[in-house]
Amino acid sequence: MLYFLADRLPFNLFSYITVRSGAAFCLAFVLALWFFPRFIVWAKRQGATQPILSHAPGGHKSKQNTPTMGGAVFTACALIATLLSVNLSSVYAWGGILTIALFSAIGMIDDIRKIYHKQNDKGLSAKPKFILQILAAALVSALLLFASNLNTLLYLPFIKEPIADLGLYMGLFWILVFASASNAVNITDGLDGLAAAPSIFAIASLAVFVYLSGHAQLSAALLLPSVSGAGETTVIAAAMLGGLLGFLWFNANPAEVFMGDSGSLSVGAFIAYLAIISKTEALLLLIGFIFVVETISVILQVGSYKLRRRRVFLMAPLHHHFELMRWAENKIIVRFWIIALLSNVLALITIKIR
Repeated sequence: MLYFLADRLPFNLFSYITVRSGAAFCLAFVLALWFFPRFIVWAKRQGATQPILSHAPGGHKSKQNTPTMGGAVFTACALIATLLSVNLSSVYAWGGILTIALFSAIGMIDDIRKIYHKQNDKGLSAKPKFILQILAAALVSALLLFASNLNTLLYLPFIKEPIADLGLYMGLFWILVFASASNAVNITDGLDGLAAAPSIFAIASLAVFVYLSGHAQLSAALLLPSVSGAGETTVIAAAMLGGLLGFLWFNANPAEVFMGDSGSLSVGAFIAYLAIISKTEALLLLIGFIFVVETISVILQVGSYKLRRRRVFLMAPLHHHFELMRWAENKIIVRFWIIALLSNVLALITIKIR
């Protein structure tokens, strides 16, 4: 709406991506602050609370009456702000909207099943959940391959020229990026605010890359891949940041609401989408360093136990390991936040190292 007002007003303020991004951020944040208290009250009345795994650390038992599915709220706030602020003629904008909506819907199905059965392990089983993620990723990847001007070149950090042109195989690579990022954020979402803050850092960093890639002069000056039209997705990133920040207001320890799969899957997939359209897929290893480490800890734990019948960690994911080492929950969370912030600062520094 704001974009189309630009031609009807005596000033062209709303034609600027930065202005509409600021508006989207503020609107999503205000909506989240307004909706969450009402959602929390409603969820408690409906019994839409978080089932706790039986083998989770003992301290988690006190959280079993905390409302879940907060991700559905902040993604809705982000989408409302997006629809009011973004240029809806942009294929990249529709790709971002589709990514958030599809993966949030998959997460909602999982959350609703857990709430209905009152058990954390009664959500979508691994196979159908993974298949739905692959289908959603394939749909968005097909949109990018056949309806946008996004090239199929693969870039690596610090190297100004692409290392390969994967052609249609790039679609398969993008599907892998979507599935990996969405599940990595989902694995990390285990303590109050643990996934939210690193997600905010990651989306903020990627918003910078997307904006620069979509700006012809800046991308040329900085030797970054140029993706005409991708900058419009900065507006969606700002809306998601506003929604996530509003969610963190209520998710900070002690949490009044949990993200649930409806939030973690959509946030992870949107992080993947931003990396894909800014051609920074490989840089996700640094931007999402906390998510990567948490995922690797699970892989090592499962692999070690299957091969050697021995565990590498006291419990996986890694944040549970530190819980069993008697670290205070706040200490784990804040230290993970610090590491996430530092890794994103390093990722942003790579802009000037080409």
